[in-house]
Amino acid sequence: MDLSLENKVVIITGATRGIGLEIARLFYDHKALVIIFGSKKESVLKATSLLKSEGRNVEGYYPDLNDIDDISKVVLKIYEKYGHIDILINNAGMSDSKKLEDITSEDFSKIMDLNVKGIFNMCKVVVPYMKKGVILNTSSMVSIYGQSSGVGYPASKFAVNGITKSLALELAPDIRVNAVAPGIINTDMVKNLPSSMIDPLIEKIPLKRMGEARDIANAFLFLASDMASYITGVILSVDGAAKN
Repeated sequence: MDLSLENKVVIITGATRGIGLEIARLFYDHKALVIIFGSKKESVLKATSLLKSEGRNVEGYYPDLNDIDDISKVVLKIYEKYGHIDILINNAGMSDSKKLEDITSEDFSKIMDLNVKGIFNMCKVVVPYMKKGVILNTSSMVSIYGQSSGVGYPASKFAVNGITKSLALELAPDIRVNAVAPGIINTDMVKNLPSSMIDPLIEKIPLKRMGEARDIANAFLFLASDMASYITGVILSVDGAAKN
């Protein structure tokens, strides 16, 4: 099975921890030229130092994903250095579990700005530099089932699915666009959610465990590789067959 990404330039947003960091590790190990994006200089420096200490030489930047001009400057710098951008992974995102009575309009806008507008901005900037390529978005199981509290997060992930399916049609045949919809994954984001929300969900998973970041990174690797050359417009659930 050839999953090599040799000399492919990949940009991964939200790659300073959790799933994004594990994607960076795996893609580097499969010979990609990895550039990670994070929200803060400090977190990017910490992540790149960690990866380099593991023998993985990656680059890191921290553009504001809500500032298309800021993104444009960084992406142009990357393109001028390598001459091509092959894979874009839109992984940056935030969760929320506030009930409707507690969530504010500002809270809702903050979620949508990062989880939806951030993806739009990245695609808007990067696509002109892609002759042929792959865009992969991080969705969620809640984009299929919803969730009992925190309407902003599933709303944003439903939108991610819409972006994925629509751009798959618009950008074909040169650019494939897919999404991975993780279930309950052992990351900091999930650890911050109340156990009263998570434990009943785990009980419903046939595999009886949370997924690990590597489980999700493996799905991204497959979809980015030539093994998935006839797959586009797909929302791939990686959730242990979880059902709401």
